[in-house]
Amino acid sequence: MALARNRRHQRSVDYWPGFVDALSTLLMAIMFLLTVFVVGQFILSREISGRDEVLTRLNSRINDLVQQLALEKSGKQDLEDAVANLQASLSSAESERSRLQALLATGSGNSQAAEQRAGTLSQELDEQKQVSVRALSQVDLLNQQIAALRSQIAAVEAALQASETKDQSSQVKIADLGRRLNVALAQRVQELNRYRSDFFGRLREILSDRDNIRIVGDRFVFQSEVLFPSGAADLNPAGQAEMAKLAAALIDLAKEIPPEINWVLRVDGHTDNVPLSGNGRYPDNWALSSARAIAVVKFLIAQGVPADRLVAAGFGEFQPIAPGDTPDARATNRRIELKLTEK
Repeated sequence: MALARNRRHQRSVDYWPGFVDALSTLLMAIMFLLTVFVVGQFILSREISGRDEVLTRLNSRINDLVQQLALEKSGKQDLEDAVANLQASLSSAESERSRLQALLATGSGNSQAAEQRAGTLSQELDEQKQVSVRALSQVDLLNQQIAALRSQIAAVEAALQASETKDQSSQVKIADLGRRLNVALAQRVQELNRYRSDFFGRLREILSDRDNIRIVGDRFVFQSEVLFPSGAADLNPAGQAEMAKLAAALIDLAKEIPPEINWVLRVDGHTDNVPLSGNGRYPDNWALSSARAIAVVKFLIAQGVPADRLVAAGFGEFQPIAPGDTPDARATNRRIELKLTEK
């Protein structure tokens, strides 16, 4: 007969709230992933905008260098034209000197005037040669400057190419990091759900013979009368026995959960809506619900459960699961809830 009652109890378990809570957990994980993705996109956009500014400055520098190169080429062309003119003048002067020397040799004309004219032309020719030499020096200097400008342009183009390559590599790395983060988070959620199911399965086996211990969604619910005397927060012997079973199951499960999964067991205290007199040990339902949750946590710690894996919270009468002010509703709302979740 007890086996039949257990089977009827197992068939009456409502899995829908657990499914809803699992969907809520998955939705929270997806929202976290979206937040990480948005932050990654924001950081990437800032990095890309900074690189765009660098590229803009480099392009502006290239334009300045190109303009300087054009000006230098124009100046070089002017000097080359001047050199050509000077060379033409030099050729004309040499022709004139040759003509005068020929006239002097043949004895025609005034030899003294011819000599003076030849001397003047020779002096002008020397001056033109000096000007030509200076012009050629300037042309060589301009060629050197043009070569230096070309080297600077090549260096700037190489820097631009390196910056573009680095930018593409960064985008690939960010995309790969986001993909791996999504996979890791999905695995963490799946692992925590698996261990939560395992934990609930073990507690069902241990506590299935108690009618006043229920499963609501992803939580185990203990009625306060099982654990505490009325209006008190000290675990009674029956409550200590139930919590000892819970501690043993939790310690076994903690050995199996990988350390990288940041899990906790949340202990929530709830009361009914009957106000306390305020003259006792606890002034109101907030204090009573918190004290009961803390008492459960301290007992679990004393049984060997790590303290960093436990959380106590008091909700007073403000989270009822049964509406109304009937005695049955109030008894249902006086409870301790246990939930395996993430920090």
